[in-house]
Amino acid sequence: MIQRKMTKPVQVGSVKVGGGAPIVIQSMTNTDTRDIPGTLAQIQSLADAGCEIVRLAVLDGEAAKALKEISAASPLPVIADIHFDYRLALQAVEQGVHGLRLNPGNIGARWKVQEVVRAVGERQIPIRIGVNAGSLEKELLEKYGGPTAAGMVESALGHIRILEEEGYDKLKVSLKASSVPLMLEAYRKIHEVVDYPLHLGVTEAGTVRSGVVKSAIGIGTLLAEGIGDTVRVSLTGDPVREIPVALEILQVLGLRQRSVELISCPTCGRTQVDLAALAEQVEERLSQLPPLDKPLKVAVMGCAVNGPGEAREADYGIAGGKGMGLLFRKGEIVARLPEQELLAALLHEIEEYVQGHQKL
Repeated sequence: MIQRKMTKPVQVGSVKVGGGAPIVIQSMTNTDTRDIPGTLAQIQSLADAGCEIVRLAVLDGEAAKALKEISAASPLPVIADIHFDYRLALQAVEQGVHGLRLNPGNIGARWKVQEVVRAVGERQIPIRIGVNAGSLEKELLEKYGGPTAAGMVESALGHIRILEEEGYDKLKVSLKASSVPLMLEAYRKIHEVVDYPLHLGVTEAGTVRSGVVKSAIGIGTLLAEGIGDTVRVSLTGDPVREIPVALEILQVLGLRQRSVELISCPTCGRTQVDLAALAEQVEERLSQLPPLDKPLKVAVMGCAVNGPGEAREADYGIAGGKGMGLLFRKGEIVARLPEQELLAALLHEIEEYVQGHQKL
């Protein structure tokens, strides 16, 4: 079992982050925030995929005004992403957002910070301090000779200190980098010195092809060490694609219970069926299943010699052979069928399972 650090909890709308709460999945819209219908449609798609908190870029006053309608209609808590302009932060708070992403050291004079603290304090809205290696303060880059983990931690602690001096501690912290080793080192360092919830992510991770690998290694490594309270998988393009990756990372580590799991073998020289096509068809059907009250594990194996044994813990499965195959349940063979009947038989078993375990 992974032993997680007990951090100070913060409340983002209806979602608790830290304090032993389950790891929270976040994403960020890439619509124009001023496009209210388009932004709400994307938020709904993110929610349907399993996202639990959403962040929106607030570039100007018009975008800030749009937050009122968006926050009221959003199925997810809304975090306003603010850079440099404290007035946008104040507007966002007035419009009913559930959190801010804001670095207080970047918004100017101390009185501006005090104005923001007063506004969030009245509504008990948390602030995420977000340090990125690519935008580290000039003096820290000079001090450390470039972006380093030590410099990132120093930057984060500086921002934290500003808010703590104003009496505000409803904080989350992130130290993101596009370099996985740098990101790992920075989070490990900050983990040792603060008790605030940590938001994990590999920034600018890239497209699905490279970004999934970077995120799985970076986020997954830290989570396995008990570090982190909320995550965002950053992928170029449609943010909805980020959510299944985040879910899978959590499920693989046992931090989320799988409702549906497919296991399939990589194939070898003994495989005599089109296993890849079978597995893809099963995966497609599983992706369409409604929420279940009990996890379902399905196996698609290429070899009738080892398949049932290797997938003994699966609820149902098939194992191919030459022209024939096996249908099995909990590792026990229940039928020998022609190859062309295997898929239909397996799907029938799955449908019966769903009928008895669908969440009401």
